Amino acid sequence: MPSLIWIGFLALLALLLALDLGAFNRRARTPSISEALAWTAFWMSLALAFNLLIFELYGHHWLGFGSVFEARIDGRQAALEFFAGFLLEKSLSVDNILVIALIFVHFRVPLAWQHRVLHWGVLGAVLLRGAMIAGGSVLIERYAWVPYFLAAVVLVTAVKLMVARHDNFEPDRNPLVRWLRRRLPVTDGFDGDRFFSRLGGRLAITPLGICLAVVATADLVFAIDSIPAVFAITRDPFLVFTSNVFALLGLRSLYFALAGLAGRLRYIKSSMVFLLSFIGIKMLLSHVHEIPTTTSLAVIASILGVGVAASFADHHRPASVLGSPLAADLDRLLKLSLRQARRVIILLVGSTVVLIGVAMIVLPGTAIVVIPAGLGILAIEFVWARRWLRRLHLTVRRLKRHARRHGWFKGRGRNAS
Repeated sequence: MPSLIWIGFLALLALLLALDLGAFNRRARTPSISEALAWTAFWMSLALAFNLLIFELYGHHWLGFGSVFEARIDGRQAALEFFAGFLLEKSLSVDNILVIALIFVHFRVPLAWQHRVLHWGVLGAVLLRGAMIAGGSVLIERYAWVPYFLAAVVLVTAVKLMVARHDNFEPDRNPLVRWLRRRLPVTDGFDGDRFFSRLGGRLAITPLGICLAVVATADLVFAIDSIPAVFAITRDPFLVFTSNVFALLGLRSLYFALAGLAGRLRYIKSSMVFLLSFIGIKMLLSHVHEIPTTTSLAVIASILGVGVAASFADHHRPASVLGSPLAADLDRLLKLSLRQARRVIILLVGSTVVLIGVAMIVLPGTAIVVIPAGLGILAIEFVWARRWLRRLHLTVRRLKRHARRHGWFKGRGRNAS
């Protein structure tokens, strides 16, 4: 990729981050929901404007843009890939927000100081993801097995998203927190919005600094989970990085915006599980049948739309005004039993096998074996799958009787002899 464009984008990123903290959000305060929604709309509008630049940049192949390894993509394809990657990362950031909210609750961080932790957390996440994307691009270019490994990571993330419990959250066991506590004394309380302070003439870290370290660790975990998903959309390092960055830039405002909406978004996590399952299957099939970006974008938008619509349609429980966007989701996660987790895993694995079998109807493969195998997995827990499997078995038996009655097997045997 041309270094000039990379340098220009990084300079733009530094300017946006400096304006965000140094000019627009310099005072420690709690933004209102309307203000947070306005900022969220601003960052999304900025991403869409950048998408137009992507269209022109790749459409006219300025400075050689449009070369992705051995393939060439035009402006329309590049713009679709950027927008699909941005939409995917934006949706996955919802779970990131829930975990960050839990961290703030644990450390009792006042809302007025949370925006500063989020800002520096986003800055660290940008640097971290830049390094990981650069390394991932090199590995994908050199080794053919890497996409399959990334697909496995995405599918494992889908399972983890549904069965993970946040009630056993223990920041004190975090390796980075342990290392900081060994190297620096920790103040008893907050020192304003400072991460470091003085204790007995020595440099000390505040609980806010410890909180930032835990947020940085959470960002690392989410980067490992989400970056492989974006590589399923596009292999172009510039598109992967810029879509990640623009999704992260609005993370802070999205956090405060969700404080008033989290009570209604009850089915978003379920949507993300199906979304990641689709992405994982797309990566597994990438060397057999490449799913078009337009199809991927339509599936992503549809899954998210169904999740949001179902959340707002379920108005039996009133939406609560939360100090943190965690509480409603946390209550539901605490009730997740081992049996429910088992059902979710069987549903995810069985559905994935069935979908692969359905794809084999038009692609190379033995769909007649794979589809019943998937239904067999689902039948372990679900009555409807047992009924379907029984109907399939009866249908096969009827076909066999019909074939014997008309002498198909016998005729085939005579031809063979």
